[in-house]
Amino acid sequence: MSKEKKLKEARAILIDLGLPKAQQNDRTALCLLALLNLTPDRPWRKSEGPRIGITPIMDWARRYYGKTYAPNTRETVRRQSMHQFVQAGIALYNPDKPDRPVNSPYAVYQIAPKVLQLLRTYKTVKYRSKLEEYLSVHKTLSQMYARERQMARVPLKVKDGLEIALSAGDHSLLIKAIVEEFAVRFVAGGQLVYVGDTENKYGYFDEGLLTRLGVVLDNHGKLPDVLIYEAKKNWLFLIESVTSHGPVDSKRHTELEELFAGCTAGRVYVSAFPNRRTFMRYLETIAWETEVWIAEAPTHMVHFNGPRFLGPYTE
Repeated sequence: MSKEKKLKEARAILIDLGLPKAQQNDRTALCLLALLNLTPDRPWRKSEGPRIGITPIMDWARRYYGKTYAPNTRETVRRQSMHQFVQAGIALYNPDKPDRPVNSPYAVYQIAPKVLQLLRTYKTVKYRSKLEEYLSVHKTLSQMYARERQMARVPLKVKDGLEIALSAGDHSLLIKAIVEEFAVRFVAGGQLVYVGDTENKYGYFDEGLLTRLGVVLDNHGKLPDVLIYEAKKNWLFLIESVTSHGPVDSKRHTELEELFAGCTAGRVYVSAFPNRRTFMRYLETIAWETEVWIAEAPTHMVHFNGPRFLGPYTE
């Protein structure tokens, strides 16, 4: 019971220190306990700060907590637990010899002195105030990751006076190109109705406009990545951003036809690709009577048969 109790306390500390959910586990808790040389029978006030390597950490966990890690999990311990400790400033890497080569078998870690002082107060009345004091001057790893994600987001102007930030990634970069490059050339004067986002399904959504066009969605409807309405021609462009999956193939075409069956505007289906290489991977699956746009050649389009170019088809 003392082993499980100590592990539970260590996991609670990981949360207090702001470690991401991926590190709030027994593996990382054992790494913390090893850094403190805190065996099950020792109180937190007896925490120490030895220098210790990855393999010794794994040996220590087996000896004192009965947790055996296979030799091939060494990299997991290093990259998914200890790396985050160093990033968060919880542990120091090679404090005795900072210029030690990265692949050195003598690489060691050591608990940071400020963290050691803090954790020695755990389970005492001083802990909460000391924790608040520590966090007031040290950003947590979760906060740093959140800042990095925010800085990497893709800005997109959806209309005058309104800009949104899409989650980082090639998919969002292609969506940005669709709005800023494709729409300007082929849907001049078009009105943005919807922009999807991988983190937030509705990055931008003018639901009122879509309703006026006769489309009322239920919870099961899956919108394409971008919707643009061209009022002069009464055309609605349904555009899929294709980086790893999702062109307008026959199945997707049928799904969208059913979803937009009540739409009063003519529907134009477009598969957008970042480059020809990606386009060629999906060439055989693209539905007839749809359009293709390739961001690396923004002034051109590819038309898949039918009696007209760039326009809606009716039964």
